[in-house]
Amino acid sequence: MGIQKANLGSPLCCLRPDWRDRSYDMFDFVRNNTRILQLLLLVLILPSFVVFGIQGYSQFSDQADTVAKVGSQKVPQAEWDNAHRNAVERARAEQPDVDARLFDTPQFKQRSLEALVRQYVLAAAANDQHLTAADARVQRLFSTDPQFANLRNPDGTLNKAMLEARGMTANQFVGLLRQELTLSQVLSGVQNTGQTSRVSNRHAVEALFQVREVQWMKFEPKAYVAGLNPTADQLKTFYNDPANVGWLMAPEKADVQYVVLDLDSLKSQVSVSEDDLRRAYQENASRFSTPEERRASHILISVDPKATADQKKAARTKAEGLLAQARKNPAGFGELARANSSDEGSATNGGDLDFFGRGAMVKPFDEAVFKLKTGEISDLVESEFGFHIIKLTAVRGGQAKPFEEVRAQLEDDARKQLAQRLYAEAAEKFTNAVYEQSDSLKPVADELKLSVQSMSDVLRVPGAKDQGVLSNPRLLEALFDPANREKGRNTEAVEVGPSKLVSARIVKYSPAARLPYEAVEAQLRERWVAAEARKAARADADRKLAAWSKAPDQAQMPASVQISRRTVFNQPPAVMDAALRVPESQLPAWKVVDLGADGVALLKVIKAVPPQVSPQELQETEAQFGNYWGRAEADAYYRALKRQYKVEYLNEGKKVMDGSNKSAEQQKTDTPS
Repeated sequence: MGIQKANLGSPLCCLRPDWRDRSYDMFDFVRNNTRILQLLLLVLILPSFVVFGIQGYSQFSDQADTVAKVGSQKVPQAEWDNAHRNAVERARAEQPDVDARLFDTPQFKQRSLEALVRQYVLAAAANDQHLTAADARVQRLFSTDPQFANLRNPDGTLNKAMLEARGMTANQFVGLLRQELTLSQVLSGVQNTGQTSRVSNRHAVEALFQVREVQWMKFEPKAYVAGLNPTADQLKTFYNDPANVGWLMAPEKADVQYVVLDLDSLKSQVSVSEDDLRRAYQENASRFSTPEERRASHILISVDPKATADQKKAARTKAEGLLAQARKNPAGFGELARANSSDEGSATNGGDLDFFGRGAMVKPFDEAVFKLKTGEISDLVESEFGFHIIKLTAVRGGQAKPFEEVRAQLEDDARKQLAQRLYAEAAEKFTNAVYEQSDSLKPVADELKLSVQSMSDVLRVPGAKDQGVLSNPRLLEALFDPANREKGRNTEAVEVGPSKLVSARIVKYSPAARLPYEAVEAQLRERWVAAEARKAARADADRKLAAWSKAPDQAQMPASVQISRRTVFNQPPAVMDAALRVPESQLPAWKVVDLGADGVALLKVIKAVPPQVSPQELQETEAQFGNYWGRAEADAYYRALKRQYKVEYLNEGKKVMDGSNKSAEQQKTDTPS
């Protein structure tokens, strides 16, 4: 994985400034009294202090910055922060409307840490098993995987400009692909060999496709709303109910000032000369050219690789004769190809191969066709397939865009490169300035020519509210930290994205507080009526359950329907799930199912109906269950690898793992049975 221990430096630099003076006084005293004692101090005490001090400090610092250990490898906090940030960005890209509070939960943090630890475990196993990925596999993955389509040029080569825009070199990209392939080999040998027996498969299919005959009816809350008119006392009791505290609270918020240092802010401060732009244009002319493509027709006289010398000579003689005819009558090239070419795919089209780029054809063919002029016919070209006669019919692309058309892009790229060079120095100044002058953001803004921005009503937990950079969990945690909040101090410089630092301070703070009764009276009434209507619906369902289960003949239930996972009609998922969960030995059975805001449902599960599973369905599902089985075996193997490499969670990692497990247990406890 290429993980290196950070250079912590000497701990002696952290001692008080007067340490050196006091030490000199002590040694002067020793020297004046006895040289033997001085020697003992220097030889025995001082070396042991230095060695112990440096080692102890290093071990303490390493441990404090470590969130997990995989064997002897340490997973640093910074790497987890980066992995978590990438996971958040992917989640936001997939679900733009997702509640941002989910990213700050122990469960989400646990997933990002587990994914990172998984990479360390698989890397350790791949190293021990001497696994690697061949160049051909890396090339095949890049050429065929749709996720890399935007990184491929029209001729299939790597788009280095696009890669550089993402801050990555070609070697780094190839290294990542090789690592991905190598790590996948650790589990693929187990996962790809999952098999199940036909008996197990049939049992699983029958369980999946089981059918129940069910009568059910829905009790909707709206049918019980009439007559529900709460008194003022009832509303106030509802207002004071601890169960309602959550939605009655005005969230913690603040008016905030903040400063952003990023590449865009630095780009505006640099300039590029016209000469530099024109020089960059000349050096990158190919980047602003559309790839050249050529259209050609050919006549192929094929030669078997195992052909004798006489057979090969005969094929050449035939090809030479056709070449002479083609040059004598170039307009008849198509008819000549239809009648004589061994390439059946193109012969019917007069030998036409349509447009293609460099490298698309075998090397001898490629070299020959890109030397021809439009309308020109080649000499005989020999390849592994035989002898070709090529006619170039058209050329397109290859022209460079004029300088004026790409000037803006060149200038933007140049500014970005200059900004990247300035960023490291500016980031250090930014970090120091917001700390050293912590009562204002104006000094750092003036020094680095940045602007102090403002935002009102910044939420401590933004939820779905878009707060831009002020939605970053680490920044919000620092911003609302009691010490910073009470004194209006700048936060530390927080990295909220690649090459983007932010510092913020609170100007006006509003703590979380319960909204006044008068402000929420209308909402209280609406929620009280909804809650009471649901209670009434449940009570009615419970009464009918008690009566009809004792006297089934008096039950006024709708006609029965067959419910299965293959035939989902208008029944809610909770009804189907409840019906299929009743053990067959307990049928017939009655059940009340909570549908949340939609009320409740009363079910009578009458009997189980044998599922009709066709041989085709058994065959189709066999491979699927084999995949599931293989995945389960791969998961078990991975857990065994975690034990083998003695995975241990430390510090923040341990807190998150413990907190996530606790939250999961709490969720189980809170879920109604």
